[in-house]
Amino acid sequence: MSYVNITLGRRRILGTAAMILATTQLSMTACGDAQASMAKPADQPTMKPGTNTSFGPLKQINAGLLNVGYAEAGKSDGPAVMLLHGWPYDIHSYVDVVPRLSQAGYRVIVPYLRGYGTTRFLSSDTFRNGQPSVVALDSIALMDALRIEKAILAGFDWGARAADIVAALWPERCKALVSVSGYLIGSQQAGKVPLPPKAELQWWYQYYFATERGRAGYEQYRHDFAKLIWQLASPHWDFDDATFERSAAAFDNADHVSIVIHNYRWRLGLAAGEPHYDELEKRLAEGPDITVPTMTLEGDANGAPHLDASAYARKFLGKYSHRVITGGVGHNLPQEAPQAFVQAIVDVDGF
Repeated sequence: MSYVNITLGRRRILGTAAMILATTQLSMTACGDAQASMAKPADQPTMKPGTNTSFGPLKQINAGLLNVGYAEAGKSDGPAVMLLHGWPYDIHSYVDVVPRLSQAGYRVIVPYLRGYGTTRFLSSDTFRNGQPSVVALDSIALMDALRIEKAILAGFDWGARAADIVAALWPERCKALVSVSGYLIGSQQAGKVPLPPKAELQWWYQYYFATERGRAGYEQYRHDFAKLIWQLASPHWDFDDATFERSAAAFDNADHVSIVIHNYRWRLGLAAGEPHYDELEKRLAEGPDITVPTMTLEGDANGAPHLDASAYARKFLGKYSHRVITGGVGHNLPQEAPQAFVQAIVDVDGF
């Protein structure tokens, strides 16, 4: 296995932050206009992040193994967009994105992932599985429940992983893809391979979670832990306490700790997945290409592990463009730079 493949399996970690910022300034492919029926966010007044603080009343629906809590906005017959959040974040990462997309004519769905917010397992007997592939399957189950045949999928962190997997394995369900930090499909095999010390240092919390002390610590201090991750991953994002607490409430889900711990232990090969997903994991371990129209994004001040776009651009075989979002934008890109995120969705829809 090549060194690039190894790092691709571990959330794109390579080198120092200085090297990353020096090399991510790639030339951008010009994007086509969106569909004529869509308003272009660039034509709307500039949005200040934090303009919105809440969604309308949340909805609940049974989908697959879950009863999913989700926000929905826009025209019921508009082109569907599903926005997937990461860890340790929640649907409020998209609180400024949703109004602009709905105004542009889209039907926007923002679900709480398993283990977050009002999403619950239908059965107490279901294994609390955090495998990335299973999170992707949750997204398809939700599309089925909502009778959405095809959607634009967009996300960051765990959400980008899930969106990438759907785009790679079920392209017929994905009209287009917006993925922060690019190609995030990995495998347990890749996760077992040691990386250089500086790269391993960025994954400190993964090793903490590998211990029972780490599980107990996250259980007890999950809000403090999440705030620390926010600060490290987005060092220039001056979020206030109210902004953080709106998202932190989602971590009080009874299954949150189990899902998070299993996710990171599974990645290191320290926890088993469920056997009926083994064939799916084999396909993902091969690093499948993504053929749907794709826009990848990166914040110029992302403090989370990530690679330069040149390391993963070859995995996108359809129409493709990469953008670096400047201005001190960190890991939680849709909340820190909502206008740029909306523009990426509208533009990739017009590829």
